[in-house]
Amino acid sequence: MGDMSVIKNAAIKANQKPVNLKSRVDYKRYLPLFLLMAPGLIYFFINNYLPMFGLVIAFKNVNFQKGIFGSDWVGFENFKYLFATSDAFIITRNTILYNVAFIIIGIIVQVAFAILLNEIKNKFFLRMYQSLIILPSLISMVIIAYLVYAGLSVDTGLINNTILPAFGLEPVSWYSEPKYWPFIIPLVQVWKTLGFGCIIYLATIVGISPEYYEAARLDGATKWQQIRTITLPFLRPVIIMLTILAIGKIFYSDFGLFYQVPMDSGQLYDTTNTIDTYVYRGLMQMGDIGMSSAAGFYQSMVGFVLVLVSNFIVSKVDKESALF
Repeated sequence: MGDMSVIKNAAIKANQKPVNLKSRVDYKRYLPLFLLMAPGLIYFFINNYLPMFGLVIAFKNVNFQKGIFGSDWVGFENFKYLFATSDAFIITRNTILYNVAFIIIGIIVQVAFAILLNEIKNKFFLRMYQSLIILPSLISMVIIAYLVYAGLSVDTGLINNTILPAFGLEPVSWYSEPKYWPFIIPLVQVWKTLGFGCIIYLATIVGISPEYYEAARLDGATKWQQIRTITLPFLRPVIIMLTILAIGKIFYSDFGLFYQVPMDSGQLYDTTNTIDTYVYRGLMQMGDIGMSSAAGFYQSMVGFVLVLVSNFIVSKVDKESALF
């Protein structure tokens, strides 16, 4: 009987869950990191999540005397502002086509510059080129607008006063000719965002083991063959990830790029007017924040659906490259 009781006690102790001391130790160990993360998480919550309660404005006729939650419900009336207008097709077309151009051109240029930077072995020149490439990303769009104006101004612009006369061409009134801006806008956008994407791709390229390139050189592969068979396949997951995130913002536009750079010229609206600039002008003229909130809600929902659809397609083609 004594042996049986010992066996039973051992079985009971074996079935008891051990105290997870490791979790307590890890918590104390990473507590300083949690404290460092706290300000960023608090800011992220206040700036990104707390305003979500304001989405109710999109479905109300806001009356400040009644308050936001006391205002009358109007359903989807505010959303008609985007679709009932005669400019609905123009602003939707411009927003989508410009973003598609930004995605395609941006990937090609950023990957190309990342590969070129990886070929620079001199640390001084490498850091200098990296600084020059990332500099436009740190400049305000207002300053960039005036830099563009310094080149395109009819009276004092560099292009009209120096470059065009050198080729025997007449000056161009850039801010009254819409046909040029489908090329100017993407050029400015690619120049400004080149540094951010280039650094991401360069970090991925640097992480590729040199043994792959050494083996390729021993097999007689040219530089282009090494890029095509080694570099680009390693970059593919990053390219897909950034593309999916960019597709999620395809119904958004950089307000400064489309409002500040063209100097809000009315003659350029056909080629520079997007959903964001159109809503801003409508808000300034009518002061209806319900319509503006409806436009933002519409853009967010469309972007969310596009991300899900894009990720679903990628997961079917290459599951490892999908975001989730």
